[in-house]
Amino acid sequence: MIFSRSMGLASAMCVALAAPAFGAVIGTNLPAAEVSAARLGELPAAQRAAWADYIARSHKQQQFDRDSLAAELLPGEAAPAPPVAGSGKMPLNKDATWYGSAEARAIADTIVSFQTPSGGWSKNQDRTKPARLRGQRFANDAETMQLDGANFDAPHDRFWTFVGTLDNGATTTEMRFLGRVQAQSPGKDGDAYRSSITKGIKYLLMAQYPNGGWPQNYPLEGGFHDGITFNDNAVAEAAMILQDIAEGHAEFAFVTGDLRQQAGAASASALRPILGAQVVVDGKKTIWPQQVDALTLAPISARNYEMRSLAGAESAEVLLFLMRQPNPTPELRNAIDAGVAWLKAHAIYDKAFTKVSVEEGRKLIDKPGAGPIWSRNYDIQTGKPIFGDRDKSIHDDVNDISMGRRNGYSWYNTAPKKALGAYVDMQRKATASNAGAQPGL
Repeated sequence: MIFSRSMGLASAMCVALAAPAFGAVIGTNLPAAEVSAARLGELPAAQRAAWADYIARSHKQQQFDRDSLAAELLPGEAAPAPPVAGSGKMPLNKDATWYGSAEARAIADTIVSFQTPSGGWSKNQDRTKPARLRGQRFANDAETMQLDGANFDAPHDRFWTFVGTLDNGATTTEMRFLGRVQAQSPGKDGDAYRSSITKGIKYLLMAQYPNGGWPQNYPLEGGFHDGITFNDNAVAEAAMILQDIAEGHAEFAFVTGDLRQQAGAASASALRPILGAQVVVDGKKTIWPQQVDALTLAPISARNYEMRSLAGAESAEVLLFLMRQPNPTPELRNAIDAGVAWLKAHAIYDKAFTKVSVEEGRKLIDKPGAGPIWSRNYDIQTGKPIFGDRDKSIHDDVNDISMGRRNGYSWYNTAPKKALGAYVDMQRKATASNAGAQPGL
């Protein structure tokens, strides 16, 4: 997505901005548009049929999920209480033998039970809890969410939200955990896990947009959830697990050749929207937004406090995916070089985002020798850190936003360090490879 100075901050971010000052409210966040048949006129005529088919299939798939859940109950039978929200507790860093334990298999059984009829999973559920009951909803209780226009995250249906999502590592984490467990259960005991993974692969293929991106939730749920979502590494994780499957990694070695081929093609097709979404300002490539409009690839907002911006943490994961591609094209190399250069230039030193007191929680403070850290969000035009609050206000100082929002979000992080380290390794290998290819050496 290309921006220029002449567009101005208001056009670039689609917010009403005043001249920024220290500790100032510099704008107001606006909601994102959803993907709908009414918007297909924004696309070239040749692309509309594929998108119309995708939207129709999504609606049909959501109805299938709803009907499948309803069919689990007898007429007049009350459904069990929905699952309670909690940490997933699906460790991916245990010794291989642990995944053959009764503890790991119990988690895997719960995972399988909560897989949606379409093949995905919801988020933020403790998988060490008992398996899903007959007729129990797939997603957490969201009845307390307010259904009003002031909340960008308010679901259309409080009883049916995030029924299939890539948010917070959902679906890809379940698949990776099951992959480790099935590898320790090569016989019939592992068939259910392998079948669940296969269904999950088909879900990712089905959920992928015609242009290669992924929404946050599938079937589509509307609002910012329909955007191609780099936030919480949704697109990068989907593309990377499909690439792992295509390459025959040990935990997915059982996947059939045809499905592996489809996974590889889907992962490769994700490159196009990723490259197209890299923001260009004044003719220079920068990094990536947290999410972009699925049809236009323009940066969009998400929740009230997640404004259109450049995203430090998510861009790091995108770069890691790009750097693992074999035989990179000049376009791909340029995207990587530019993204890495931008992150290097915007690293923050001598500051720490840390707890200062019980009363105030975390704040950004001076700390000589600290860093590097990066802001979660940067203004698209100025490249300076920006921060959002629940009232949709946009600030230039994290210490000025409400304490609850300041402490409830990772406004600063170190995620780019991993990408910068991988870039050094990539350059070293390329240098060694080129030296080895030179005649006479």
